[in-house]
Amino acid sequence: MAQNFRHSEILTIARETGKVTVEGLAAKFNVTAQTIRRDLTELCDIGQLTRVHGGAMIPSGVIALGYEDRRSLASAEKDAMARLVAEQIPDGVSIFLNVGTTTEAVARALLKHRNLMVVTNNLNVANILATSPNSEVIVTGGILRRSDGALVGDVTAEFIGQFKVDYAVIASAAVDPDGSLLDYDFREVRVAQAIIKNARKSYLVADHTKFKMAAPVRIASLAELDGFFTDVTPPKSIVRLCADSDVFVRTVEHSARAR
Repeated sequence: MAQNFRHSEILTIARETGKVTVEGLAAKFNVTAQTIRRDLTELCDIGQLTRVHGGAMIPSGVIALGYEDRRSLASAEKDAMARLVAEQIPDGVSIFLNVGTTTEAVARALLKHRNLMVVTNNLNVANILATSPNSEVIVTGGILRRSDGALVGDVTAEFIGQFKVDYAVIASAAVDPDGSLLDYDFREVRVAQAIIKNARKSYLVADHTKFKMAAPVRIASLAELDGFFTDVTPPKSIVRLCADSDVFVRTVEHSARAR
């Protein structure tokens, strides 16, 4: 029973933080490092975790986390980042919001904005903003991905091409150390690329867990965007890329200190 409880707790922590360490878990559960290594090995053997140096992380690569798992992962950080984005978006503008639990947090943060026109391929975003009388919401066509309410495919990308909006706020499944924005579904990637192409300013919103993830399909380079909102200081390679490409970086961590 103790082992089953530990496994459940380890998975919960991994989903919330993206990664667990042997040392941290041993201290939390007051057991030996050898016991934790055995727990992690068992969880990795059944595909729940992937071993990394010093611990384990939620598996990534070619399969996306489930929608509810993504919704709970770093949820407080997503809400804080969303507030930073909302501060950057004025009233009376047009905006793209793409698929993701992070962009859903941005939609909630925009509820008090006035006279927005929001174009989205995310049915969850549309439902959130439908509660506000201050926004016009335009939902794209496309193939419905039932797992997360996304509309994807060529029809969606073509629909996006009819617009030229002021701002795009996009999420991605992973951010590679070289600055590549990555995702799992090539149909969704085509839509994200169309969104970036048809916006005057494009922002990425991604929390620290995205630096630890991997995905097989490339959306674009962070260098092609105008701004990056995250919760903590990004890896040095990302900081250098943004500085060299004139991409501003806003972090929850630094904003909290400034206040």
